[in-house]
Amino acid sequence: MASEEELFASVDALLAEEPQLPPPAERARLREAAGITQARLAQALKATTQTVKNWENGRSEPKPPRLEAYQRLLNGWAAKYPAQTASAAPATPAPAPAPAPGAVAVPQAPETFVGAPAPVQQDEAAPHAPVAADATAPSQTHAGGAPQRPARQSAARPAAPGRSATSRRPAAKTATRPASDPRFPHGPLAVLDGDGSAYGVDGIVLDCPATTVVELVEWTLRESGLGAAKLNRYGMDSDPLIVLTAAAAVKLGLPERLDGAAERRSLRLADDHPVVKQVAKAKWQLTQRGFGPWARIYRKAQGSERQCVQLAVLSWDALDERSWPGVAAMEPADVARVLGVYAQRVITPRGSTAVNGLELMTALRPPTRAVRDEESGNWTSGYNPGSLGTQPMDPAPPEATAEHPVVVESGWSGGFLNEEAYQWVRSVDLLTNEECLLPHAVGLDLNTAFLAAAARLTVGLSGPVHFTGPVFNPKIPGSWLVDLSHIELDPRLPSPFSPDGTRPTGPAWYQTHTVAYAQELGHNVQPMEAYLRRETGAYLDPWHDRLKTAYVDTLADLGVTRDLDDGQFLAAMEHHKDVDPALAAVLAAIKATVKGGVGKLRERPQGRRYKQGERWPALERSTWRPDIRAAVISKARVNMHRKLNNMVKMTGLYPLAVLSDCVVYPSPGASPVDFLPYAASGKPQPGGFRLGPTPGLAKLEGIQPMSWAVDLMEQGLNPARHIKGGDAVLDEGE
Repeated sequence: MASEEELFASVDALLAEEPQLPPPAERARLREAAGITQARLAQALKATTQTVKNWENGRSEPKPPRLEAYQRLLNGWAAKYPAQTASAAPATPAPAPAPAPGAVAVPQAPETFVGAPAPVQQDEAAPHAPVAADATAPSQTHAGGAPQRPARQSAARPAAPGRSATSRRPAAKTATRPASDPRFPHGPLAVLDGDGSAYGVDGIVLDCPATTVVELVEWTLRESGLGAAKLNRYGMDSDPLIVLTAAAAVKLGLPERLDGAAERRSLRLADDHPVVKQVAKAKWQLTQRGFGPWARIYRKAQGSERQCVQLAVLSWDALDERSWPGVAAMEPADVARVLGVYAQRVITPRGSTAVNGLELMTALRPPTRAVRDEESGNWTSGYNPGSLGTQPMDPAPPEATAEHPVVVESGWSGGFLNEEAYQWVRSVDLLTNEECLLPHAVGLDLNTAFLAAAARLTVGLSGPVHFTGPVFNPKIPGSWLVDLSHIELDPRLPSPFSPDGTRPTGPAWYQTHTVAYAQELGHNVQPMEAYLRRETGAYLDPWHDRLKTAYVDTLADLGVTRDLDDGQFLAAMEHHKDVDPALAAVLAAIKATVKGGVGKLRERPQGRRYKQGERWPALERSTWRPDIRAAVISKARVNMHRKLNNMVKMTGLYPLAVLSDCVVYPSPGASPVDFLPYAASGKPQPGGFRLGPTPGLAKLEGIQPMSWAVDLMEQGLNPARHIKGGDAVLDEGE
């Protein structure tokens, strides 16, 4: 028998070995449970995102000293988010009761729990109506069709009474590409034409026998095989989307267009329209938005399964031309391709791109997750760390709008945050003769500047707390009352403290990033008051990461890749929209999703009947967060000023005008490379404007004669608004 000393020596040898990490799948589970993205973890461990991905899929293992740090982090997460074993869950869980619209479903087990808040229907919250696509979706078979069409796929008809679900599935006659989720073999959506052809992603065409809206809804849920898997383990699957062409709308009994004055004004069918009455008679429900361009038709949940279908009517302007350029006029198969790529890279469309931007935040950061009650052993709905929760949160008075109840009821008169994008033009009196004699004015546009600002942005997750005479802390998100009027900067640059670029005249409310930038410039700041949030987190990180990937990948598909030099990049950008109009439309929709989503964080009341001080529907969302919107815009404006300031230091150039994320410079040549800063090696200098395809880098917006720009400036107009030509007006973000 071994002695005590020998046993201790053996144990010490084990302790001296390298730390043992949990299996790769468990590493990913712990990170997701903590609400941390792979990019954020990589930043903390001073590694790359791909390295973290390799650790989580078992392709590689960390080495010291990251190994010890990674194990310490995983051990901490494991203590907070222990794995749920099969024996820990109830042996025979009872089916959950069907929640009423707006209620949060209570989970059976953590993997199937879905606790996202009510989806936003266009400009208003829609009821939470759980649904699940039929898991027994039919196999695909050829059914002929015209030569110009993709191969048609025949969906199964409803099973005869008494027959099992599996008995109605026809035998597959053709091999098809494996679906990413077997529950949704035909992808997230389909575009229905007037002849019953439902065009899906990857060129498939389904036969849809429906002749009424009710039949269409039931076919979609039972036979179509449409839908998309949730984007977060605590989220919910995306409801299937059916897009109706004008011919399909007429076939289903809908008007080709909303013709009546009342219909056009309300953007919905009247409650006594035959189709609306037909839907109600079949025990289906519409959201409060009614039957409009984006209609959500649902029934109460059956257990934990949702029953909900989203409809979009093309001829009712469901796809806005500004966000989806040219898509409404495309053939159904092309519309399906555009929306399918967007759904796969961003989210299944649920309304305007602004609505999609907001919905994506919630889909990636669900407000609730399954929590096991230690006393009863039952699974209940609990707060998901890192999310905004389910309950709406009133802002601090300076963060609100003038019509908000917290302002009207309190009689607040202390001023408001004015964190908006730049709209600034340099005074013509400050132009030099040398600048006026330059031949060109060149406009640079920052790629998705708001998205770049959202990266690693710490925002408040709890309610605002008022402080008097606080010491400024740049790490705490909030609103600060501080006097920055003593700060004198070069008048040839816009002030970083106001959207119009003018110098402040006294105390005003600023978001944390604006005040921190004043400190960065070397000035003392002494806040008089502040509204701060104790609980903080990088809520927008997953949103940023997904949209950045979607933007960069779509640009790459259009021939604009990261490996291009500046000359090649400019050439590729000049023609990228002609490479593939469908993907160009996807790119435009992604950009609109970013700006619209940020704008929705402070959605204003709508309608002529609204009275100041009343609550409006958007206030009932936990995502009505004007402070988060202010943080994004403040950081974007500060980023812009930092680049402007660095350009002066590196090149001596001053801008003529700035509008949101576009800046116009006088230039000796008709290209950005003629004035941008480059090192002796030819590489772009960091700190200033740099050309490239990723968020935050710049692209050419337009070129005009310098005399043209000066003429506009003398008229008090902004050259950045028109530099693109065709009297272009830039989207200012909301």
